[in-house]
Amino acid sequence: MKQQPMMHDLPSMAIRRPVLIVVLNLLIIIAGIAAIAGVEVRELPDVDRPRITVSAPFPGGSPETVDTEVTSKLEGAVARVSGVKSIRAQSEEGNARIVVEFRPGINLDDAANETRESVARVERDLPEEVERVSIIKADNDAEAVVSLTVSSESLSLEALTERVNVDLAPQFLTIQGVADVRLNGDRERVLRVRIDPLKLSSFNLTVPDVAQVLSQAPFDVPAGSLKANDQQIIVRADATSITPEQVGDIIIQGDTCISDIAAVYFGPADPRSMVRLNGKPVIGMEIIRQAQSNTIEISDEVLKLIKNMQTRFLEMEFTLTSDDAQFIRSSVDEVIYSLLLTVLLVVITLWVFIGSWRATLVPAFAIPVALIGSLALIWALGFSINILTLLALVLATGLIVDDAIVVSENIQRQRGLGLGRRAAAVIGTREVFFAVVATTAVLAAVFIPIAFLPSTAGRLFREFGGVLAGAVIISSFVALSLVPALTSKLKLKQGGFHPFAKLGHWLGAIYTKSIHKVLNHAWLTFSACLLVAAGSGALYASLDSELLPTEDRGKIRIFARGPDGVGLNFMDRQAIKMEDILLPFVDSGEIESIYTVVGQWDPNIVFITVPLKHWDERHFSQQEIINKIRQPLGDIPGAPAYPGGANSLNLRGQGGGVEIALLGQDYLQIFKAAQQFSAALEKAVPEVAPVRISYQPSQPQLRVNIDRRRAQELGVALNDIAITLRAAINGDDVEDLNIGDQSVPIMLQAQNQTINSPSDLANLYIRAGNGSLVPLSSVANISEEGVAAELERHAQRRSIELSMELPESLTIAALVEQIKTVSEQSLEPGIALAFKGEALTYEETSSEVLITYVLAFLIVFLVLAAQFENVNSAIVVMITVPFGITSAILALYLTGTSLNIYSQIGLVMLIGLIAKNAILLVEFADQLRDQGLTVRKAVEQAAMVRLRPITMTLISTLLGALPLILSTGAGAEARNAIGWVVFGGLALAVLFTLYLTPVIYLGLARFTTPRGDESKQLAQELEK
Repeated sequence: MKQQPMMHDLPSMAIRRPVLIVVLNLLIIIAGIAAIAGVEVRELPDVDRPRITVSAPFPGGSPETVDTEVTSKLEGAVARVSGVKSIRAQSEEGNARIVVEFRPGINLDDAANETRESVARVERDLPEEVERVSIIKADNDAEAVVSLTVSSESLSLEALTERVNVDLAPQFLTIQGVADVRLNGDRERVLRVRIDPLKLSSFNLTVPDVAQVLSQAPFDVPAGSLKANDQQIIVRADATSITPEQVGDIIIQGDTCISDIAAVYFGPADPRSMVRLNGKPVIGMEIIRQAQSNTIEISDEVLKLIKNMQTRFLEMEFTLTSDDAQFIRSSVDEVIYSLLLTVLLVVITLWVFIGSWRATLVPAFAIPVALIGSLALIWALGFSINILTLLALVLATGLIVDDAIVVSENIQRQRGLGLGRRAAAVIGTREVFFAVVATTAVLAAVFIPIAFLPSTAGRLFREFGGVLAGAVIISSFVALSLVPALTSKLKLKQGGFHPFAKLGHWLGAIYTKSIHKVLNHAWLTFSACLLVAAGSGALYASLDSELLPTEDRGKIRIFARGPDGVGLNFMDRQAIKMEDILLPFVDSGEIESIYTVVGQWDPNIVFITVPLKHWDERHFSQQEIINKIRQPLGDIPGAPAYPGGANSLNLRGQGGGVEIALLGQDYLQIFKAAQQFSAALEKAVPEVAPVRISYQPSQPQLRVNIDRRRAQELGVALNDIAITLRAAINGDDVEDLNIGDQSVPIMLQAQNQTINSPSDLANLYIRAGNGSLVPLSSVANISEEGVAAELERHAQRRSIELSMELPESLTIAALVEQIKTVSEQSLEPGIALAFKGEALTYEETSSEVLITYVLAFLIVFLVLAAQFENVNSAIVVMITVPFGITSAILALYLTGTSLNIYSQIGLVMLIGLIAKNAILLVEFADQLRDQGLTVRKAVEQAAMVRLRPITMTLISTLLGALPLILSTGAGAEARNAIGWVVFGGLALAVLFTLYLTPVIYLGLARFTTPRGDESKQLAQELEK
């Protein structure tokens, strides 16, 4: 058939102006190379939720007082800020913390400024004792991205604390993206004034008398300035006392000075937390990153700073205890290795099919152009180089050559039919032009709906899909321009030897016979395929469903909470027992170090971070080590510990488990409901036992009940009682001395061993209105009660948190369903259930992923119908897709891979891949029908002609997924999940593409007229 000499389309331009085409392709490569410097590297796309922490210290405030007088007011202020998604708050002894999460897309700096303004409006309503309210652009509970320890043989702990605060911490805070530097184990320098209560009463003095004179210790007042004719002199009144001797000499009354009734000396503050590295006391520094900042960039800067500090501060020893970027760097390296291996495998596949290295190079040129060009696309769209975008490039490698193979293969076929090099290049490319554009449009269309999903899943899929679609669009341009330009310059090898030619001909002959038989028994084939697909599809229900696969991130976190009121020393002894359990793994080379923090936030809590050796250097995986230590850690009396690992999105709770909250009006009512609910849940799902309830009214508390009337009668000031009690128990921070450039608190407190029991408190003396001293027992009585050490709020309501382990036998999907069922049965009216952390994210994403499948399916169908100008052909292509999806489900089932975010990305991609192969066959069959062939002959011939390109593209895509399946090391779980979906789905779907597509085409195409008929009729009507 003679072709019209049309000279203005892309294929003919490629032949006429090959230099222009080569230059355009080189420009794509140059753009990609130029973009490398500007693209940031991170673990995952930026899915950080914008978070802000508001914290307010309230020294001496009980949890109940903090909750009602501080937390609820700050929470109300924060709730008025625009864009707030959720609020959770905690009230502990002496501290209120509120973590605010904003909706995705909210600018964190703007949100922080608005939060500051809103908080400032209520600050005057807070109690006077509340110290400065701080606002940090991060979740203050968040785990540090980099942790290091500082120790010294020559410096005391308070001197080391001062050096850390002055010389080290400010430098880390200047790093871009760092929100806060959290110190643990630090003990600042204080001036202690320790009163002897007996001496105090013998001198007829009280604690408020001493506090009043101490508040005048830093007496430095500007008195103005003296002005003369030509001179001005500033006048200052100064009576500052800065040494213990000077403070001791301050007169209280008459001849009595402070040193008569108290010991005055510098010393370290009381410990709030204890930190050890491998059993040695150290100061821990934890670098908290801002939401939406880059972990790798922070880590690089921190490592640079540490190197610099090691040379500057020789008396200090620095040890890096954990670095999240190590996992990310290893993961990225592993994916890049997979990418290189994939490129190699794909090029070898091309050579096996083509048999000539020169002819192989033509489609192989598409790989560097599309892969490097994709980097320019990543930069232009504001994406990052991360594990998902690199996985997209790995999977794209197989697809990139597909279009080039189809074009190259068709050009070679035309030359085999006797056409010249240039004519074969143009006609061969035109013949498949539509098929290439259609397949590219389908693959791009699959990922378009995903880009609009607002949740975590949508933001993860967006970059993966964008890069994959971009790479395929670039590759189709290469296939339709560079491939014909280069192929037209190649001479056809005559009688060349092909090592696999015999095998190819033999397989081709088998397919020719089998497709003939299959089309003769079309109904039987369709029924058999339907049975296989139904069987595989039925396995969907038995697949484990979870948000993310269990990952080996090379770090274990251990969390333990002791009984309320036991304090630091008890928890420290329990922490030593935990370290003893871990020591054998240090000796055997599985564990790098043991970093223990006793008393972070709460004196009854222990956190142990256990960085593992590099993946290549250890014999056990992270999960295997967790399983070995779980039982002995859980058996520690008084403070059972729970080991767990983190995941990519950092959504696990403190103990590495699942968290939920019960909301209500009254803590005791919620606590009662929580006890009933946890018992019902443990009965329904025994694997999650024990369910831990955060609220435990077991913290011992002494209540000093003041008789206001009696105090009024005696003329006792209530403020005097408060100062006396504070100084007698924990010490009262009276004033700050400025010594050098340091602020040193003056701590007024009773001497050791003088206040040991409630009766000692009752015998403290206070001044009455007539000037005499009266015991505290004359205006107050002391009672003992149990209270909760921590009170929580969620969504501006009082709440109690429940946390549980996520057992290996259960997925998060199953557990979420069980929790919902139990809550419907056991929760009374007025008590609401809220999911937190990983459970909440799973809830949000699971429904959206289903919408994604439906949208992807629908859009592909509409795009195909528009391209084919024929709904029937689109239906033929789409019917094969569900069969391919069931193949992937079977592959997941056989390999024991769960249905998680990564495997779901693979499934969405599979819709496009399967449709792609079916398009090649259907499009050519439509062309043959336009030339006048019957449906049967057209489909049979199309199947045989397209067998080679379909097989080549399938094998190249399969081999593209192979390195993902075989990969090990950091982040292998994500790669395996996507790899198995693509590999398993396509490997089994090849049978459906090669046999089922022709059968469906044969069944449906007879009901439509060829496209060519419409064109002929239009031409005839126009001629009239």
